[in-house]
Amino acid sequence: MNLKKVYEENDALLSGHFKLSSGKHSPNYLQSAKVLENPKVAEMLLSELAKQIKESGIKIDKVCSPAIGGLLAGYELARQLGVNFIFAERVNGKMTIRRGFEVNPNEKILICEDIITTGGSALEAAAEVEKQGGEIVGFAAIANRGLCKRVGSDLDAKEECKLPKDLPFFALDDFVFETYEPENCPLCANGSEAIKPGSRGN
Repeated sequence: MNLKKVYEENDALLSGHFKLSSGKHSPNYLQSAKVLENPKVAEMLLSELAKQIKESGIKIDKVCSPAIGGLLAGYELARQLGVNFIFAERVNGKMTIRRGFEVNPNEKILICEDIITTGGSALEAAAEVEKQGGEIVGFAAIANRGLCKRVGSDLDAKEECKLPKDLPFFALDDFVFETYEPENCPLCANGSEAIKPGSRGN
């Protein structure tokens, strides 16, 4: 599967000047919501990701996603794996599992995002699962921004990656884009203003 082509065909690989959730700036942005708005495309992508996960042999009881970006990917992945889906959401800035969702003691949970950059939001959701007695067995995303080490990739994890090194991270491909600290951003130096097209902070 050519994941880059899928993003391009769905107008989801953006070029411009973007402010990422990490605070850094980049000339490129992956807008996964544009990919996942087509149920057939979502089914195709997440079935491929589910295949990877099944081949690994890990046992999964539930999929949990951090809202809002991971919801569509996590739900479709859970459907493909034949397990239940729950999500964590921010309440007063803190990731929380509510709405009657339950994590049973020792239940094996896979955390799923649409995109993993540093893995910060995924790790927050994982901490909430563990607080309720669940066991995190891995992480998954449609795409990896290249900072973390995914199963089957030659790229090594960068210092910024927050995902635990002892758990598998599944994704369909790596996207490595230039990123800049705001004070050293050449796009800003040229007078361009960064926009934030993602789900957090808008």
